[in-house]
Amino acid sequence: MYSMTNTTSAPLAGQSAPTGALRGGQRAALASVPAAADTDERTRDRVLSAVLEHGPVSAAELGDLLGFTPAAVRRHLDHLSRAGVIEVKRVARAGAGAGRPARRYVLSSQGQSSLGDDYLNIASLALKQLGAVAGDEAVRQFAVERFAEMERRYAPEVEAAGTDITARAQALSAALSRDGFVASTASIEAKAPLPAALSSVQLCQGHCPIQQLATQFPVFCDAETEMFSRLVGVDVRRLSTLARGGHVCTTHIPTGRPAISVAEAAGSQPDNLNEVSNHLQERP
Repeated sequence: MYSMTNTTSAPLAGQSAPTGALRGGQRAALASVPAAADTDERTRDRVLSAVLEHGPVSAAELGDLLGFTPAAVRRHLDHLSRAGVIEVKRVARAGAGAGRPARRYVLSSQGQSSLGDDYLNIASLALKQLGAVAGDEAVRQFAVERFAEMERRYAPEVEAAGTDITARAQALSAALSRDGFVASTASIEAKAPLPAALSSVQLCQGHCPIQQLATQFPVFCDAETEMFSRLVGVDVRRLSTLARGGHVCTTHIPTGRPAISVAEAAGSQPDNLNEVSNHLQERP
């Protein structure tokens, strides 16, 4: 008779070894698997947040922002791409002539939706009913009043930034970010032989909490653009919107002219947003 006291049987093919049969290092490695998965998940959340805030952004830029190696950041980007929450946008390199466009990452439509749109379906139905009962003008007035409330909250901060348009745009960006629009600004300086008056700031919004509504009711984008114009004190131009298929909402703000105060701008607000022709919204 053979004694089994000090004998450990090997696991069958396809089965895991009993915990007691593992060596110390093997048990430690097995125990670390959930922790490693949690770490990867948190890291991917950081990468996704960075794409949301800075997109369109390259893998190299993300690595610099987050302190990751190129291999690490690409691994997480590949995972997020397979999950469908980010996608690649080809962007021509500035000053690179006809060379191959650079790869930039942005949130996909699925990624935007995953950020949450609670109650938007109900709001959409309510606005459709409002339009059916009271007409399009009632929907327009609802949008105007919605952004009027935001304008009242933002105005003191923007006014505190002074008369410099760039500073006012940055103050507006900070206020929008607090409301979940993930806003940022980028200055574009006109270089000779172009006149300095052509310098501008681009205000970008990486997320729109009411994107679904704005897609169905473009008057929300119109009302928001008018609000931006009054707050910064100059006419602005909408270059793209998430609601119309853009990867970000981008507003062109000229900086080569003096700003007017919020009160003065409010006095010149048009009665009908459809009459405004210098606030274009186009798909990039």
